[in-house]
Formats: sequence, structure tokens, C-alpha cells
Amino acid sequence: MLGFYNYTVILTYLGMLISFAGITFALHENTLAALICLMISGVCDMFDGKIASTKERTAREKSFGIQIDSLSDIICFGVLPTIIVYIISNGNIVGICFSGFYLLCSLIRLAYFNVDEEERQSQTQAPREAYLGLPITTAALTLPALVGLGRLCSLPLDIICPVALLLIAVALISPFHLKKPKLLGKICLLLCGAAELIILLVEVAA
Repeated sequence: MLGFYNYTVILTYLGMLISFAGITFALHENTLAALICLMISGVCDMFDGKIASTKERTAREKSFGIQIDSLSDIICFGVLPTIIVYIISNGNIVGICFSGFYLLCSLIRLAYFNVDEEERQSQTQAPREAYLGLPITTAALTLPALVGLGRLCSLPLDIICPVALLLIAVALISPFHLKKPKLLGKICLLLCGAAELIILLVEVAA
């Protein structure tokens, strides 16, 4: 069979399938379930690289890992957020245009990352210390927080969410350096995600 199926890519595959489930939930207007899928995919992406680094891989396996991670990311953090925002915005022109722009910027960023990462790995085996531009996985943290707080405060999410995607889109392709989070930073992100989940569940229960 084509491809690689060892444990280094399991989380990547799992995250993509969870995001596909999120897309189906969004299309059936189950925004809460779609946002939870987005958050779970974010957790998978947070640790897939760490797990992959525990195995001695061939150059071909490393190259495959780079490609499959970005291909998964475009579904998890590109397509899924745009569909969620499209549904929230009720298909208005602002939601369509801004979501489309976000998806385009996501595609450009991930393609550029693939090129840059392959060049970097050809020069050094040291792990990446910083991102160039805002990571695409940011949507997995910001969008659920925005929707949860927005609904609790009765904010116009049909306008706020597309504008938020527009701002994230610009940051995705902006050439600034952002330090990668270490263990403590990842724990903080997980705690923020847990708080967001509670807010979403409280909003539904109310």
C-alpha cells in the first residue's frame, strides 16, 4: 500500500478524520459539535510532531511527514473553520468573501511552510524554535473562544467571526517570528481549550 502507517502519523490521520466529522456536523448546523471537533484536531496537531520525533525516520519518511501534516492542516484548520464561519454568517457576502480569503491564505502559508521546512531540514536536524507568521492551528483556539463568548454576550457573530477570520488570514502570511510554545506553553493552551469547552457547553445548557 502507498504511504506510511506507523505510529508517527497516527495523530495526523486521526485529526483529519475528526475534522471531517466536524465538517459534516457544521453542514448539519451543529456548530457546537463542529467546534469541538476543531479543538480536538488542534490537540492532535499539537503533539503529532513530538510523537514523530521519537522515531528514527528515513529522509523519505520525514518528507512524507511534512507533506501529510500540511495536507491534513488545510482540512482541519482551513476548510473546517471556513465552513463553520460560513454557517454562522448565514451565507452572507461578508462571510463568503472573508472565509474564502482565509482559506486561500491558509493554502499559501502551508505550501510555503513545506518548502521552507524541507530546506531547513536539509541544513539542520535541530527542531524548529519559532514559527514564521501565525500558525494555522490558531483557529482551533480562537474560533471556539469567539463563538462561546459571543453567544454568552449576544454579540453579532455573523459579522464578528468573518472579520476574525480575515485578521487571522492576514497574520498567517505576515513574515513575523513567533516562538514555539514549550511544555508549559502547551499546558496553558490545553487549559484555555478546556475553559473554552466549558463555556460552549454552558451556552448550550442555557
